[in-house]
Amino acid sequence: MNKKFLIMALMLLVTTSAFAQKREKEYKLTINDPDSATNGYVDLKLRNAVMKVYPFFAQADGYRTKRQVTLDFVTDETPTVIAKAGEIKVNKDWAKNKSEKKIEKALFEAFIKNWASYSKEKHKGYTLTFISKDPNLDPKVRENLISTYFEIYPTLVKTFNDKSTRDVLFVVDTAYKAVAEASGNRILFSAGYMKAHPTDIDVVTHETMHIVQGYGYSAGPVWLTEGIADYVRYKYGVDNVGSKWSLPAYNEKQNYTNSYRITARFFAWLEQNVKPGLIATLDQQLRAHQYNAQSWETLTGKTLDQLWADYGKESEKVTLTYSSKK
Repeated sequence: MNKKFLIMALMLLVTTSAFAQKREKEYKLTINDPDSATNGYVDLKLRNAVMKVYPFFAQADGYRTKRQVTLDFVTDETPTVIAKAGEIKVNKDWAKNKSEKKIEKALFEAFIKNWASYSKEKHKGYTLTFISKDPNLDPKVRENLISTYFEIYPTLVKTFNDKSTRDVLFVVDTAYKAVAEASGNRILFSAGYMKAHPTDIDVVTHETMHIVQGYGYSAGPVWLTEGIADYVRYKYGVDNVGSKWSLPAYNEKQNYTNSYRITARFFAWLEQNVKPGLIATLDQQLRAHQYNAQSWETLTGKTLDQLWADYGKESEKVTLTYSSKK
């Protein structure tokens, strides 16, 4: 009976190791085990567990997190697992008697100790994992970032791209010096920026729109992508007044390629004076990689430069209303 159980367990491990091998194309794991010939079963369990846990840790921890991981064994009874970027220590006697799932859980718990806080919340089909590497993050800022996600992201998904992920990761990083950025399903926030601008919660609106956009590479110009994200912040943001955020008035030194708020105001003018729904259509074209320079003329009857010239002449013909929590 024990022999049959062992064979079944080994078959399961071999199957799941295919997943681990795929992960190892991105992440390399070295297990320092002088007795590997007699402990192959333990090493395989560990390898599979690490390759299921470490990629998430690395994604959340940052771009510079080591892709090469070394696992060493310890003989002390405690602790059972110690883990940080690139380094894992495991008690072999403990690992011998644990299932792969329990090893995974222990590894995960060891890795999240590297962060100041970790939480995972679900609401109406949407999930948000929130990691802070800043022990001094204001609890109110954390609460506002989370509540803004659950308030605005479902609306953006339903409005622009219902195939968007429902599982998003927020990381507040002390080493990140810009404002925020989105990559895949992760949004990275600067701890320094959030400390200096605690009311700027609609940075969530802008960045989650990037997740919804999901254009991939070479779909269109950056100014258009960022202009749409800021237009969406203007139209769907929850408290732009509270963050003292607004769209700048037109002047002759501007151009639609200036991106962000300048482009966003141009888009607000287009929506009100040229073609309602234009921005949503452009967003769809970009996602489908169907956008080109002719899109503007096809959709509006005028070239982009002609539209900008018209905007310059009639830029005051736009009504702007900003969201406020008050």
